[in-house]
Amino acid sequence: MSTTTTSAQTLSTKLPPYRVLPEPVLAFDAERASARHIHPLRGLSEFGPYSRGSFAAFRDSVRVATIAPADTQRQVFEFLRSLQGTHQPGERAGYLPAFPGFGRVFGVELHGAAAPAHVKLPSSILDGGGGPPALAAALCEALDRLRAVRDEFDVVAIHLPERWSAGFEDLDSGFDLHDELKSTAAVSGVPTQVLNDRALQYRDRCSVGWRLGIALYAKAGGTPWRLVPATADTAYVGLSYAIRGGTKDRFVTCCSQVFDADGGGMEFVAYDVGDGVDFENPFLTRADMRAVMARSVALYQARHAGSLPRRVVIHKTQPFREEELDGCFDAWSRVDEVECVQVQRSSDWRAVRLLAPRRGCDARSEPDGWPVMRGTQLALSGRSVLLFISGNAPGASNKGNFYQGGKGIPRPITLIRYAGSGSLEALGEDALALSKMDWNNDALYDPMPVTIRYSQLLSRTIARATSLPSGVYPYRLFM
Repeated sequence: MSTTTTSAQTLSTKLPPYRVLPEPVLAFDAERASARHIHPLRGLSEFGPYSRGSFAAFRDSVRVATIAPADTQRQVFEFLRSLQGTHQPGERAGYLPAFPGFGRVFGVELHGAAAPAHVKLPSSILDGGGGPPALAAALCEALDRLRAVRDEFDVVAIHLPERWSAGFEDLDSGFDLHDELKSTAAVSGVPTQVLNDRALQYRDRCSVGWRLGIALYAKAGGTPWRLVPATADTAYVGLSYAIRGGTKDRFVTCCSQVFDADGGGMEFVAYDVGDGVDFENPFLTRADMRAVMARSVALYQARHAGSLPRRVVIHKTQPFREEELDGCFDAWSRVDEVECVQVQRSSDWRAVRLLAPRRGCDARSEPDGWPVMRGTQLALSGRSVLLFISGNAPGASNKGNFYQGGKGIPRPITLIRYAGSGSLEALGEDALALSKMDWNNDALYDPMPVTIRYSQLLSRTIARATSLPSGVYPYRLFM
């Protein structure tokens, strides 16, 4: 074997250079450029929520109505009252700051709603063997009662004790109580917070305070934080499909979300298609994709005085077919740049971070005791990249290194571009930033961008729901 051949073979095994993208920054005030932080909880502690001024101008508290078994209603009241107090962290050392109380964080108090907005349910609902239908009927009736006093509350907290678990789902029919509640309440515009026994009894009240506090504030209409966009004047759309009822004789539901460059908006379109659809491969026709995207265009324009973004990024987990691409271009024809990107969560790739040899050692590198850096991006081709959304994020901890979850070797997601001509680096920046826009937990990030996470959650919810009319819904109704 010649030297030239050996050299060529050696070079052919090398991976392309990688880059570590910076941790996306969050904004906590629309006017103050200094009110920014990469850590969502520390940002809230230091600056308060993004909508602090506007939210407090319209209301001085978040009022919580309740639906609970008669024998646990007082426990629910005590639990909600505990969110007003200060709690020190007992887990996730280095990441979790002390919870100073709902009022001090969000600038408004958390109160129980007026007496008519609290519904007691019989503890014996399932004693007669009614199963999921009996429990669902009782809860829907309770929501109907609350609609009569809708001006008395902002969010409904619903306690579902473990002893009612026989009524939570029906595997044969595909019924899911949580999804049924969310869809039923969404039709009436009522945001809900489901509480299980674990939430009421969880030992670390600081963690519970942050998680529930952020969720309740967002569901009441507040904005905890927004992104400081790396690419301005961009709109993000997430797509997901599901078959209603879980059977082939029902129609396909398509969920389309629209986000601003800073993560604002968070509205989604529930769109039903059925005629002529191959249920084994529920891709959209050109006309259906054009119709879905046209409603997304209308949503964006309604929030931006009729103007359009310069750039649109469309995410979905399945490949884009030519008909779907044409439908996207039809609807967004007046936009300068349209990027259609498949986001794959499953990947066979793994990576270990290697450290340069220390002095006095041989020339071999050594594996680090921490995973690869969050934001590590590696090009696979001219149209695809690996992105480590999970990984070491030392800037998020006051103790140095921080790996969310603390276990295992992180898996990258794969981004595959089917349309568009911008830099692949920008696609990674988009996905990394959108991983920090879930207001339904207190973590630094989600393992997927919210364009995918939300659209999958919403499509699953409406696919299992008994009925949910096609239309436009704020995401907070399904959190």
